[in-house]
Amino acid sequence: MKDLLQGIRAALAATIVLAVACCGAYPLVVTGLARICFPKRAAGSLVTGSDGTVRGSTLIGQGFAAAKYFHPRPSAAGTGYDALASGGSNLGPTSKKLADSIAANIAAYRAGNGLATHTPVPADAVTASASGLDPHIAPANAELQVARVARERGLAPERVRQIVLESTETPVPRFLGEPGVNVLRLNLALDRL
Repeated sequence: MKDLLQGIRAALAATIVLAVACCGAYPLVVTGLARICFPKRAAGSLVTGSDGTVRGSTLIGQGFAAAKYFHPRPSAAGTGYDALASGGSNLGPTSKKLADSIAANIAAYRAGNGLATHTPVPADAVTASASGLDPHIAPANAELQVARVARERGLAPERVRQIVLESTETPVPRFLGEPGVNVLRLNLALDRL
C-alpha cells in the first residue's frame, strides 16, 4: 500500500511539473521570443489603412467582390473567409458537386474578367485552398484580372501590372514554394493611388 501511495504521489508531482513546464513556461518563452524576433508576425501581421484603422491581416484571406479589386481564391471557410470556420470542402476528385462548382467558377471567372471561352484559367482562381483562407493568388491569376481592374479604376494596364509585380512575393529560398501575390496588400496599394 505504501508503494502505491508513493507511486501516486510521484505521478501527481510529474503531472504538475510537466503541466507548468508545457502549459505555462514553454508557451511564454516561445511567445516572448516570437515577439522579440518577429514582432509584426507575432502580432498577427495586421495591415492598417492611411487613417490608422486595421484593414486586415496579410496572413488571412478576405473577400473582395467589387470589380475594381483583385479577387482572391474562392473560400470554403464557412460563408466565405470566416476564420472561425476554416477548412476545405473535403470534396474528392470524383465528386460531381466539386466538378460542378469548378465549372461554375470557371464560367464566372471568364465572364467577370472578359475572357474568351477558350482562355485557360489558373487552378487557384476556381478552387479553394485547404484552409479556405489563403491570402495569395498566383501571378498568372493576377495577370488575367489586370485588364478588368485597370478599366474599373481608369488606370493604364501597365501601371496595374507594375503594382502586381511590386506586390508579388517570392519565397526565400526559391525551392520552398511558388511566387504569390498577397491580395490584401495589392488592393490596398491600388487604393493608395
